[in-house]
Amino acid sequence: MLAVCHVLRYLPESKKIKEVIDSGIIGDVVNIRHLEPIGFWHYAHSFVRGNWRNEATSCFSLLAKSCHDIDLITYWIGDKKCTNIQSFGSLNHFTQKNKPDGASSRCLDCNVEEQCPYSAKKIYLDLFNKGHRGWPIDVVTEGVPDIESLTECLRVGPYGRCVYDCDNDVVDNQVVNFQFEGGATASFSMIAFTEEVCKRKVTIYGTKGEINCNFGDPAINVFDFLTRQNTKHFLEKTIPPNTSMMGHSGADYHLINSFVTALSENDASKILTGPTDTLKSHMLVFAAEKSRKEGKVIPLLQ
Repeated sequence: MLAVCHVLRYLPESKKIKEVIDSGIIGDVVNIRHLEPIGFWHYAHSFVRGNWRNEATSCFSLLAKSCHDIDLITYWIGDKKCTNIQSFGSLNHFTQKNKPDGASSRCLDCNVEEQCPYSAKKIYLDLFNKGHRGWPIDVVTEGVPDIESLTECLRVGPYGRCVYDCDNDVVDNQVVNFQFEGGATASFSMIAFTEEVCKRKVTIYGTKGEINCNFGDPAINVFDFLTRQNTKHFLEKTIPPNTSMMGHSGADYHLINSFVTALSENDASKILTGPTDTLKSHMLVFAAEKSRKEGKVIPLLQ
């Protein structure tokens, strides 16, 4: 058996949405509107100072950050093929031209650091002083972090650089529009400048109702056009206490649990992300980036 780690399919939210769609409660899906709010400091950490900042040394940000989201859209839309795709996006803010007057190349030496929301001192040292020792601090230092080693890493390492003085070139905002067979459409937005960190939001519009979901909430909301009633579909969030697999809001645990169950029970249906679906969604990601760079709609069924 082969599973690909598109972990978000295994979240209770994703599976419940798929269950509601397949039940026919909201009729035929006409449109999906999906948002990934990356989080202002998360983007600065990972995509300005961090490993995924530069396309030549890693990859473009839609692939690095949001291939999971494109996969979710294809999961929910079902067997309908995407016929056209279009994307817009840019590196809007984290550039040399936006560097404040008087700013240094490193946060620890900067005269205007107190006025900067992306300050490495605020992101890392403030977290450390509040008792935090996990991500993202454990990415900045090697071994068990202490205040001396963390400060030194910010003084000389990549995570202490000014966000306006890095070698980053990946976009900080992007939208992708999809058209599917039969006329259904979808839109996806990825944005760096948000308070919430990766707490995805989706609305799915059907001919008989709509679904609203804020990932992390205890239930998804379904509105029925006929009865004009809202129904909450509560989620079964069964994760063992003290598990180390809480990445992606617990999706890491659900993926591994499903894979191990599939092996032990010889039941491939437990695997939600095989190679065929993954190839399909990745092709859409690459087509979207081609559209963004070339400034045109990309037809996919020619």
